[in-house]
Amino acid sequence: MKSSFFSLLLLLSASAYAQQTVTEKFQKIATVQQAQQFIDANAPLKPALLHLSAGKDSSLIDKRLLRQSKGDIFSVGYVTYKVIESEESVKYRANYIFLDGSSLSQAEVDSLKKIIVNKANAGESFDKLSDQYTMDGNNTHGDTGWFFGEEQMPKEFQDAVKAHKLGDIFFVDVSDKQWHYIVKKTYDDDLKKDVTVLRANGR
Repeated sequence: MKSSFFSLLLLLSASAYAQQTVTEKFQKIATVQQAQQFIDANAPLKPALLHLSAGKDSSLIDKRLLRQSKGDIFSVGYVTYKVIESEESVKYRANYIFLDGSSLSQAEVDSLKKIIVNKANAGESFDKLSDQYTMDGNNTHGDTGWFFGEEQMPKEFQDAVKAHKLGDIFFVDVSDKQWHYIVKKTYDDDLKKDVTVLRANGR
């Protein structure tokens, strides 16, 4: 009798030991389809897919989830989360004055850069300076609008705007095309991030 009782205990212990934790199960899930299969098969864990967006979802746990990268798993209390998908994009915006190096000598470009920056630092409106000096005929006071990607602005331009902070005035030269810009960063970067997260009770 005793031996059969101990055998039953050992069997139950082995079964419990063999059972995977939620974290271990989550490690095998890589797609939304797999996450949905997990949800369908594990109703007692109350699993769900969450779709969160930066700036829209603002609870403390939402903000923490939005800081994670694709594939990250972590637990809060007795709830476990995994980021299944994560999409991020950044847009930039600035004002510029374009100087055409194919029409001006390098000395003329350097002189104009100095004159324009001195005027801007003295308080003149960058919009008006763009209207006065830009050589590309734009009618937006040099406002780029929100942009991202090299199909909209040269890579050198985008990289420089990304590297500076709001209000900075700086130069961008696209040497192979003889393009020269005086740029003022007029907006903070517009970051958009969307994540899809699988959550379930348990650890």
